[in-house]
Amino acid sequence: MNLTDYNEIRALLSRHGFRFSKSLGQNFLTAAWVPERIAEEAGLDGTVGALEIGPGIGCLTEQLSRRAGKVLSVELDKALQPILAETLTGCENVEVLFGDILKQDIPALVKECFPGLTPVVCANLPYNVTTPVLTALIESGCFKRITVMIQREVARRVCAGPGTADYGAFGLFVQWHCETEILFDVPPSCFVPQPKVTSSVIRLTKRDRPPCAVSDEALLFRVIRAAFNQRRKTLVNALSAGLGIGKDTLEEVLLCCGLDTRIRGEALDLAGFVGITDEIYRRNNADL
Repeated sequence: MNLTDYNEIRALLSRHGFRFSKSLGQNFLTAAWVPERIAEEAGLDGTVGALEIGPGIGCLTEQLSRRAGKVLSVELDKALQPILAETLTGCENVEVLFGDILKQDIPALVKECFPGLTPVVCANLPYNVTTPVLTALIESGCFKRITVMIQREVARRVCAGPGTADYGAFGLFVQWHCETEILFDVPPSCFVPQPKVTSSVIRLTKRDRPPCAVSDEALLFRVIRAAFNQRRKTLVNALSAGLGIGKDTLEEVLLCCGLDTRIRGEALDLAGFVGITDEIYRRNNADL
């Protein structure tokens, strides 16, 4: 069965009485080159265990099965159970778990399913859960690589640099933990039903260590979130509102870091935010 052929997809779904769910963000691929290239870019071989989230009818799952040592596909929609039972017949190294990935203990799941294998993620993520799922996958610390198709707008935010409109707190969180790259775009015409936006495939490679040493990582991300919660304000005003620190003190902090007191958060790179964090931390602990 060709799982990217439009007519075969229609016949398959009709046979099982399946209806697309808008709330689950379901869009199935109709271009064979897309799952093939995603699987190739994921760098899979027999030593790798691949976690897939949202397999749909299994076109990417099938490609992963051909390359990885084992595949675990986590699917929220139980209506796809009989369909996947049919389409994945013969894929002996694939296990399908029906449930919500955001409710799973990801490290425990990886330990149980991929003993002796290098865990990676390779998936076509539903648009409506992209940010929480990526956050959970990164925070688990389990995966050497994460290769996923997501909305192009989010992909640009993940990979954006300082001074751009897409630059923000989520991208800095991802870049703190991973090296990021956009691999290629996928137009709406490659899906059924067609989404209203273009997709992008990105690869996140886990860093051995953060790009900078920081005195307090939790404080760093409080600073970053505060800076971008009111991104049109100067950094002094945004941090004062978000952290409850006086503006005079924050101006002194910026001057100590060699920064203009009128600077906005979007102009700073990670090292700049680390410098501010370290100076705030030093002042908070000066009397200890």
